[in-house]
Amino acid sequence: MPTYKLRYFNARGFGEVSRLLFALAGQEYEDVRFTQETWPAEKPNTPLGQMPVLDVDGQSFGQSSAISRFLARRFNFYGQGDIQALQVDQVLGIIQDIINSMIKAFYEKDEERKAQFMKENKEEKLPLYFGMLEKLLERNGSTCFFVGNSITLADVSVFDIYDKVKSMVDLDKFPLVKKSIDNVASNPKVKTWIEKRPQTEN
Repeated sequence: MPTYKLRYFNARGFGEVSRLLFALAGQEYEDVRFTQETWPAEKPNTPLGQMPVLDVDGQSFGQSSAISRFLARRFNFYGQGDIQALQVDQVLGIIQDIINSMIKAFYEKDEERKAQFMKENKEEKLPLYFGMLEKLLERNGSTCFFVGNSITLADVSVFDIYDKVKSMVDLDKFPLVKKSIDNVASNPKVKTWIEKRPQTEN
């Protein structure tokens, strides 16, 4: 039976989607967390000099999206067949657009430009992207899952990104997205994980 270790900071950040997948799969793993103080000593032990890192039977792999996709495929959260996998990837592409927009604002050093980027995100870009997600849910019928009729990596990833931007999104304008997020939040395995996970700011 394979052994898994997930190495990341003591934060949800780019590691939480993978942790949620482990929880949904009921798969045991070692959840190793580092602080900003302990990270420099760990950095040489990572394949790419960054985290998260997934160790599978002693082999180490980097890149958060590669890790979460691998886990989703391994634990059957990537849909059934190529078309459903394409549907999952379609959602992940929208989420990456959201991340890119938020990172652009986060790393802007000029405070005036940062404020402008955040305003654009809240008033234009996030409504646009969440509107896209709403349309995809409409196309999949009344299940309020993005693919088929069960939770996939797409649902988990939307649940996670909303947690990061919820102060900037009026979810009442996107009722199907809200139901999708509620589907994930109400899953017993997800609820158990959220109750027991370390409490962190982000």
